[in-house]
Amino acid sequence: MFTIDALGKACPLPVIETRKALKEHDAVTTVVDNKIATENLKKMADQLGYTYALTVDSPTHYTVIIAKTDAAPETTAAAAPAVPEATSEAYIVVINSPMMGVGDEKFSRNLLKTFIYTLTEQDVLPQRIIFYNGGVPLVTKTSESLEDLQKLAAAGVEIYACGACLNYYGLTDDVAVGEITNMFRIIEMMRTANRIVRP
Repeated sequence: MFTIDALGKACPLPVIETRKALKEHDAVTTVVDNKIATENLKKMADQLGYTYALTVDSPTHYTVIIAKTDAAPETTAAAAPAVPEATSEAYIVVINSPMMGVGDEKFSRNLLKTFIYTLTEQDVLPQRIIFYNGGVPLVTKTSESLEDLQKLAAAGVEIYACGACLNYYGLTDDVAVGEITNMFRIIEMMRTANRIVRP
């Protein structure tokens, strides 16, 4: 059985790595060091219709086994994330801050970085991602999320950054991914979006 050592790995990495492995293996064992990770893995298994088994080896060592069942939906390694057209699954992401949520600044910045990385691992990618105000530094060449955003762009996700915002922060010449747009277009994209996700 294929085994993933996810000890010391923060959420959502255990889920992402397990989900990837299940595309090529009928059963996967994932070792984690916290209860939250086991709960997240169970939610994923339930969502996919797979079986789930948990062994508590110690307070910091849990073994999870997730296996496909005959009734489970098929997954294939060749299946690639899709950017939806204007369907019920279609959505856009709007980022207006260098942080996710309210709390410790360093943690909030890391949380947003993880959010953007996790977007690259979704089965359904956003149609577009819009950055404005404090979010525009994320599309520049010094952004820690640049590689993930370039990966999303290569997969067909449209990435836009507010031109007035870039100009205000003196970042216009530093844009390394996506297109520069204006507030009229941003409002138009948000107004006509099927769903908007804002971290």
